[in-house]
Amino acid sequence: MSTTDVPSVGETLVTERVFTTSEVESFATLSRDEQPIHTDPDDDGRLVVHGLLTATLPTQIGGELEVLARSMEFEFLAPVYTGETIRCEVTMTAVDPREDRYDIETDIVCRRLDDGAVVLRGGFEGLIWK
Repeated sequence: MSTTDVPSVGETLVTERVFTTSEVESFATLSRDEQPIHTDPDDDGRLVVHGLLTATLPTQIGGELEVLARSMEFEFLAPVYTGETIRCEVTMTAVDPREDRYDIETDIVCRRLDDGAVVLRGGFEGLIWK
């Protein structure tokens, strides 16, 4: 979103991503969450993607909008594995124009593309400077 764009209620922004083994291993080291599900591949050679790494999908969209987040809420509903395509949709549910900013609220839904299962649901509140 550029500084001339105005967020609007109902607007939905979308991103998709496939998490790699290298990304999960790097995040395990960075976060110090090195549980075996994140470091030892399953019988299909996959790792479980950290919930907070999955949550970088909506934060990517927030970054693109230059949102200064005030609060975030995530509910992790199903595991995400390396190699799966995850689609994340962030929908504006409230936009309150102020003199110098827009206060926003959003809903988040992230799904696996192969079976449509919702893997993450939540929302964030914040502001976008004008």
